[in-house]
Amino acid sequence: MKPKTQEAVELLKRMIATPSLSRNEAQTGDLLFAFLDEQGAAPERLHNNIWARAEGFDPERPTLLLNSHHDTVRPAASYTRDPFTPAIEQGCLYGLGSNDAGASVVALTETFLTFRRQKQPFNLVLALSAEEECMGEHGMRALLSALGRIDMALVGEPTGMQAATGERGLVVLDCTARGKSGHAARGEGVNALYIALDDIARLRTFRFERESELLGPVGIAVTQIEAGTQHNVVPDVCRFVVDLRTTDAYSNEEVVEILRGAIRSEAVPRSTRIRAAAVSEDHPLVRAARAIGRNTFVSPTTSDRTLMPFPSLKMGPGDSARSHSADEFVRIDEIEQAIVLYEKYIEQLAILYA
Repeated sequence: MKPKTQEAVELLKRMIATPSLSRNEAQTGDLLFAFLDEQGAAPERLHNNIWARAEGFDPERPTLLLNSHHDTVRPAASYTRDPFTPAIEQGCLYGLGSNDAGASVVALTETFLTFRRQKQPFNLVLALSAEEECMGEHGMRALLSALGRIDMALVGEPTGMQAATGERGLVVLDCTARGKSGHAARGEGVNALYIALDDIARLRTFRFERESELLGPVGIAVTQIEAGTQHNVVPDVCRFVVDLRTTDAYSNEEVVEILRGAIRSEAVPRSTRIRAAAVSEDHPLVRAARAIGRNTFVSPTTSDRTLMPFPSLKMGPGDSARSHSADEFVRIDEIEQAIVLYEKYIEQLAILYA
C-alpha cells in the first residue's frame, strides 16, 4: 500500500470507529480538525464543519473548493457486522460511512495536503462538511458564508471516480384534496378521494413546456395517499404526496406554482432549497475530467452540491449503490485510485487556468 493510501485508510478507519450520525458529528469534527492541525494545515471550524486554506491565498485568483461530508445516515437494520468497527477483508474496508462519503473525505484530504504549499493559478480550499445527509442548517448551508468567495467546486461522493456534471433537485409536495362528507349509501357529499384521483391522473400525464438539455424532463411521482375514516362515509379530505425531481429548466418555486395551477388540490412544498445542479460541458471542471479519462453522467442522487451557487462537479471513490446499505464498504484500491486521479485532475485544471 502506498504511503498516502496507508495514511488515508488509517484516517478512514478512525472515522468509522467514531460515530458521526447527521447532527451529531462533533467527534469526527474533532478527529479531522486534529489531523489537519497535526499536518500544519491551520484548520478552522464552524459547528462541525472543518476547513482549511492552502498557503498563498490570493483574492485575485479564482478559488477551487474541495468538499465532502463526514456525517453518516443511521446504520441499516440488516447489518451483519458492527457498523462502527472498521475491518479490512479481501481488499475491502467495511464500516458505516466508508463508502458514503468517508473515502472521498480522506482522498480529498490527501490531495489537499499534497498541493497546499504549491502555487497554483487558483486558490485551494478543503471543506469537510457536516449534516449533508439531512441537509441541515449547520452544514454546508452555514459554511458557505464563512468560506467567502468560491468560484468552483469538486464534490466528493461515490461515483466510481466518474464525473457527474449534473444532478436533479428535489421538492416534496404535501397535497390535500377537500370535499364534503356524506353517507356513502345515499351518494351524498363531495368525494375528496375522487378529486385527488383526478389530480393524480393529471400529474401522471403532465409535461412541462421546457426541458433541460442535460437533466431531461422534470420528474413527477405520486408516492403516498391517505383518505377515509370508514367504509360508509364519503371522505371529505384526501392527502397525497408528490415527489418532484427538478431540473435547471425551472426554479423549484416555478415548478411548484405551475403544478398548483394544474390541479384542484392544495399543494404545499416541504422545502424548495434542494435545487438542480448542472455545469456546462465547456467548463474547465468538465474539460479537466475528460482530460484524465473520466466519463461524464447525470447523477440520480442529491448532495451538498445542490446548495452551491457556483459551478461544481461531483466525483469520488466508491459506488453509489453501496450508500446507505447494510455492511457498507469501500475497496482499498478505490481509495488509492482516487488519490492518483484527484492529483491528476488538479494538475490538469491548473493547466487550463494557467
